[in-house]
Amino acid sequence: MRSLFPHPVGVARCGTLTRLVVTFAGWFSCAGGPATADESPDLVLHSGHVITVDSRFSIAQALAVRGGKLVAVGTNDTVRALAGPNTRQIDLAGGTVLPGLIDSHTHPVAAALHEFDHPIPEMDTIADVLAYIASRAAVVPEGEWITLRQVFITRLRDQRYPTRRELDQAAPRHPVMFATGPDAALNSLALQESGITRETQVTDGGPGQIEKDPQTGELTGILRSCTRLAKPRGSAPGATSAEQRERLKQLLSDYNRVGLTSITDKDASESEYALFRELHQAGELTCRVYIHASVDAQQPVEELARQFDRIAADPGHQWDPWLWRRGVKCYLDGGMLTGSAYLRQPWGKSRIYSITDPEYRGLRYIDSEKLLELVRLSVKHDLQFTAHSVGDGAVHALLDAYGTVNDELRARAEGPVPGDARPGAGPERSPAPIAGCRFSLTHANFQSREAVDQMRDLGVVCDLQPAWLWLDGATLRAQFGDNRLEFFQPYRSLFEAGVMVGGGSDHMQKIGSLRSVNPYNPFLGMWITLARQPRRGGEPLHPGQKLTRPEAIRLYTIQNAWLTFEERFKGSLEPGKMADFVILDRDILSCPEEQIPEIQVRQTWVDGRLVYRGD
Repeated sequence: MRSLFPHPVGVARCGTLTRLVVTFAGWFSCAGGPATADESPDLVLHSGHVITVDSRFSIAQALAVRGGKLVAVGTNDTVRALAGPNTRQIDLAGGTVLPGLIDSHTHPVAAALHEFDHPIPEMDTIADVLAYIASRAAVVPEGEWITLRQVFITRLRDQRYPTRRELDQAAPRHPVMFATGPDAALNSLALQESGITRETQVTDGGPGQIEKDPQTGELTGILRSCTRLAKPRGSAPGATSAEQRERLKQLLSDYNRVGLTSITDKDASESEYALFRELHQAGELTCRVYIHASVDAQQPVEELARQFDRIAADPGHQWDPWLWRRGVKCYLDGGMLTGSAYLRQPWGKSRIYSITDPEYRGLRYIDSEKLLELVRLSVKHDLQFTAHSVGDGAVHALLDAYGTVNDELRARAEGPVPGDARPGAGPERSPAPIAGCRFSLTHANFQSREAVDQMRDLGVVCDLQPAWLWLDGATLRAQFGDNRLEFFQPYRSLFEAGVMVGGGSDHMQKIGSLRSVNPYNPFLGMWITLARQPRRGGEPLHPGQKLTRPEAIRLYTIQNAWLTFEERFKGSLEPGKMADFVILDRDILSCPEEQIPEIQVRQTWVDGRLVYRGD
């Protein structure tokens, strides 16, 4: 029988509107009559609480699957009537079913390989950090580097870097680097091997400073925004290609364990993309993967243009339900956790972030003209552009670039340009020419009312990570106070404005949904948007920005599907869509709110195939 869900027959240029054109065979739906034996579903699940996440947020009792697609969703009687003699039927016994969950921001290959050669414990204090380094010094040959990355000082109870003296005491015969993105703390041997002395200056044209004791002039060991000056060497054997594939498969399986059926890799290198291709060709993917290719914006514009040419010419640029390289990503500013996000107003002096300059606003990595060229290249090559944009200064800079290119497209258009049928885009407002591109803001933790309105008007989408509010809210409140955090992850404002926002994790390290950096358990993420409660006490952070439970579910289902142009294929349980769904151990709509992070997944199905069973 002909497939109910063929590939899109065309993708229009995003300067007008990117549309995935889908046709459906005239088969049956929940309102149709009984199927013949040849047309009967492969699978019927009935007597459940099926949260469809359709436009009405309907609740159904049953669903039917054939050939990896949903062919019916409705009442028990209607759906079960479609069953044939070979249909497998499963009694849900009142269990709750959700669409397969989607994470809008992961770094899966690096995360999967992070503990390849040894486990890394959770670290909550400087004492934990030093104990770990000492334990590594006991097994790593003398003279070899010990490197610890992404243990953010804002998440340590001490909220400071280990000192040079502390690192020397923990590992006196090893070079040691404790790195958190652009910042790092080095011990004496690491400074020596990197050629960093009291006289060393930052002369490569990049940002940063080498910190010195103000009294003695001695090096403290801390590199501010210039970790690139360190020269770590590693002698541990790396994972073979087969081992890399196996570790990635393990991580995808753990994603399935918490109900994830689709992910976005938000910064994939060519080698990481190749690893996904290998799994796809072998039929071993258990999550659908949307790729944002990593782009180094520090390259000359000519080289960037050649890179965009190569990405657009790659066969992976054409839609595939399992692996689609459709986006590009670069870095516009620094980080919230390292005190380098680019803000519109100064950070303010800070002991936590070691900021002494009262005018310091963070770091911006791309000037306005190059940013415009990157957006123009994305329009030209039909690629979804995004940039790491944490601070409100970076958010506004990127939105201004989108707005400029939007004006250029409008000026070139000969007539009205169709736009997305996004929430809030009524007939009284002419959609923005750029809306079909679904250009994105990545992180966008610090926003403003003006930014929210501009996102709405341009049809820009937004990828947020709720876990940062939970993990880092108390530190941010201590640094900025409540007033400057009014538009920190402003979920309610974004929903009310009709901005399409999705939920993600920025999962970077370790396998394990709650032990990872950052945690990728989507139920924890949903709860955070409901409670807005920082983990180390205090009042909820701007409770007026809370979501409702249906909205929190949409954040990880249909809205994340929209972020990847795939809302017609997945994100809700409706006839014709892919059979990606999860069965939960309790009703997420009615259980006590504090239980939502504790929800367990009993089963995860992808493409009508059971990929995880926990009951």
